[in-house]
Amino acid sequence: MAEIPLGRVISGTREISRDALIERAACAATGLGELGVGSGDAIGVVLRNNFAFFEASFAAQRLGAYSVPVNWHGKTQETAYVLKDCGAKAVVAHADLLPEVMPAIPAHIPLFVVPTPPEIAAAYGIAGALCTPPTDALQWEDLITCFPPRPDAAAGVISSMIYTSGTTGNPKGVRRLDLGPEAARLFAEGVRDVFGIASDRVVRTVITGPLYHAAPNAYGLYAVRMGGLAVLQPRFDAEELLRLIEQYRITHLHMVPTMSVRLLRLPEEVRQKYDLASLEWVIHGAAPCPVAVKRAMIEWWGPVIYEYYGATETGSPHSMPPRKHCASPAQSGDRGPAVRCASTMPTVGSYRLARSARSISGSTAFPISPTTARTTSAARSGGTA
Repeated sequence: MAEIPLGRVISGTREISRDALIERAACAATGLGELGVGSGDAIGVVLRNNFAFFEASFAAQRLGAYSVPVNWHGKTQETAYVLKDCGAKAVVAHADLLPEVMPAIPAHIPLFVVPTPPEIAAAYGIAGALCTPPTDALQWEDLITCFPPRPDAAAGVISSMIYTSGTTGNPKGVRRLDLGPEAARLFAEGVRDVFGIASDRVVRTVITGPLYHAAPNAYGLYAVRMGGLAVLQPRFDAEELLRLIEQYRITHLHMVPTMSVRLLRLPEEVRQKYDLASLEWVIHGAAPCPVAVKRAMIEWWGPVIYEYYGATETGSPHSMPPRKHCASPAQSGDRGPAVRCASTMPTVGSYRLARSARSISGSTAFPISPTTARTTSAARSGGTA
């Protein structure tokens, strides 16, 4: 059987090596730094699943800044709120999204435009004329090619600042603080234990969900940074996922329960058409999974399906391996170990797990970096979120 090389990101017929992507991100970091983006600042990312999403995110990390993924389904007012609230110093957006994005950006904030690639245009039925950046636009490619790579910073845990709508009122930005190399090591350990992703493991994955969501974002960034193979789906398609699993001998997946439901609704002859034996670690979150759905997926894919809770605000304070579900299916909705929230300042909640709670009845928990839940000017002026 032919070897499938790792260290790549694939989208449609296009691909880029992990090393080339990191190099491009380092060049973008230099350019953004020249524009005044620095440690603790924010970069708005209004992109679909594409190489540039990883480049912008890794560039922000190299600067010690936050990449802020913006839900590209949002209208101008919604996008404007997030960009203002996070204090974005620059914005990167796909060309077809400009009609909603451009009015949301203040005139003094630079906007870098990325051409919308063919596979994304085909998946969403986007007219070709909308996929090309305007002639007078600042182009993301120019930012990359005009600057040398910026040296990587010391390891830390700053990554994406995710806006969650799981609260009342306006979305809240979850801003994890940088606690340095030791916290980064512990977080990577948690990613290994919960997501199954580590530099010493073979990881071939399909990014099934939009990268502006918290879990696909963290999962995708770690998979690529750790040198895995990441295949991007422009949008979720159940049978196409099965085809990709067989073609690339996918080992790891992140899904949500709705995807499992759609997979199970495929005709039996379609479900049995593809070889899925390569799967080793399929994790799902974002919503409770009905016991019957999880049981059906385990019967189909085998005992490779894991579950976790609470990732956006805290990391993943609770996860459950398939062996525990098989032993006690009713525990699919179990609550995890208690998370203690200690208020250290008006806008910062420090989330910690007791060391003794690291493993409870087969469930895994790992240390969590402090977070700041932010709302508009109230948070920045010292008010509570």
